[in-house]
Amino acid sequence: MSLLVTVPTDRLAENLGELPEGVELEVWDMKSPAPASRIDIAVPPYMGSTGSLSALEGIDVGLVQSQSIGYDGVTDVLPAGMSFANAASVHETSTAELAVGLAIAAQRQLPRFVHAKEQGEWSPVFAESLADRRVLLVGFGGVGKAIAQRLAPFEVTMTAVARSARTEQVDGVGDVSVRGIDDLEALLPEAEIVVLSLPATDETRHLFDTALIGRMAPGALLVNVGRGPLVDTAAMLAALHENRIRVASDVFEEEPIPAGHPLWSAPNLLVSPHVGGASTAMNPRIARLIRAQIDRMLAGEAPLNMVIPAS
Repeated sequence: MSLLVTVPTDRLAENLGELPEGVELEVWDMKSPAPASRIDIAVPPYMGSTGSLSALEGIDVGLVQSQSIGYDGVTDVLPAGMSFANAASVHETSTAELAVGLAIAAQRQLPRFVHAKEQGEWSPVFAESLADRRVLLVGFGGVGKAIAQRLAPFEVTMTAVARSARTEQVDGVGDVSVRGIDDLEALLPEAEIVVLSLPATDETRHLFDTALIGRMAPGALLVNVGRGPLVDTAAMLAALHENRIRVASDVFEEEPIPAGHPLWSAPNLLVSPHVGGASTAMNPRIARLIRAQIDRMLAGEAPLNMVIPAS
């Protein structure tokens, strides 16, 4: 059996290493003409991959293997008849690292020290801790569990919320009693740090609107490493300007944030530019996933992480 696999960069091609006999690898950025009319596994570019999918129109593609976990908007642009797999297992650890990093940076006021250093000022402050804080994890999929594993050593009190209530055993954490999403409104007033890792769906769009943000404890920290549309930007900005909450976010409704947007001047807001998965951990992990997909296709097995089956 022979396969044609396309990847968008020379670096990813190099990371894949030597491939099994019969597997041909082509570097294709999805901007130039396709290398063939039949591609067994097509890997789009990492960022902005949704916009690249139109390049697959008219090509016979066995599997589109994304480099991202999220796949909101893909069904609107994925050509009919193609199956789509996400990159679960690739970005969870890096995204969880960033979530914890953002929480620490906001709690301990690290941006204040960066600014003070630039001004040549010695600027000590008595700051909020991460230890002993009540943390509410909103979303308990792969990223949520990875966040819980990394928060456990910080001696926090954790509560998890997901679509459905359940008990899950998490390595390094133990049994976690996950509350249903219907309990979110009641749980928010007690949480000092709220971490979002939900996907973007019709149900989660603007989940944190004026009403739900209003349920948060005064001065609570909202950390978003899920998707931008989870939070109503106008409602968040109003709460920030009223000094009711603090926010550290990696994702926003409009990306990149336009020049002059009110978010750039908002108080109590720490911005990172959608870099949750963008670390050195990504390259070997996405290569391992693509290798696994190749091996499974050669063996006639179903792909991993299938989120949109061929229609």
